[in-house]
Amino acid sequence: MSKIAVIVFSMYGHIASISDKVIEGARSTGATVDVYQIEETLSDDVLAKMHANKAPISKYPVITPDALKEYDGFIFGFPTRYGRAPAQVSAFFDRTGGLWASGALIGKFASTFTSTASQHGGNETTHLTTIPFFVHHGINYVPHGYRNFAEQSNLNEIHGASAYGAGTIAAGDGSRQPIELDYTIATSQGKHFADVVNTYVKGKSVA
Repeated sequence: MSKIAVIVFSMYGHIASISDKVIEGARSTGATVDVYQIEETLSDDVLAKMHANKAPISKYPVITPDALKEYDGFIFGFPTRYGRAPAQVSAFFDRTGGLWASGALIGKFASTFTSTASQHGGNETTHLTTIPFFVHHGINYVPHGYRNFAEQSNLNEIHGASAYGAGTIAAGDGSRQPIELDYTIATSQGKHFADVVNTYVKGKSVA
């Protein structure tokens, strides 16, 4: 089976909550799943003024660029910041230049999930603007698609799911929590991603 890293950055706990279901889905396939957090770059003083809640991810070790080499695939989860990844996530990506130069991540797999303040807060653009990072490394991007069509096309509830991956709508003040539909898609995404990577690893082993 494959080795997968779920790598999260969560400011108020929404991504941490969604990631629990992504992890559950991936592990249900028999894949080995390790969980990491992306290093925070803001000071404790600034985080306090923002009323940030870092507790849900504090139990996870901080990911290093070199650790990526040990995995067949990665599922990144982070909130949007002006329709793209937060600066903390970009800072991590920027530290992978050595891996790019050596081609260490070519042929690996990746997927993404996110959270936004509103339905038009940059959900899909956050996925889209992250894909170039994978492209430059030769990483294969795995979207969720519409595997859960009934849930994803549900117009009766406010949810964060898209064809790219799971998500949630957190509200501007972070008061809104993920709904069951968000968790359903997160579990499905984790399982689908792990199934894809498992199939590749199994096929590669007999090629």
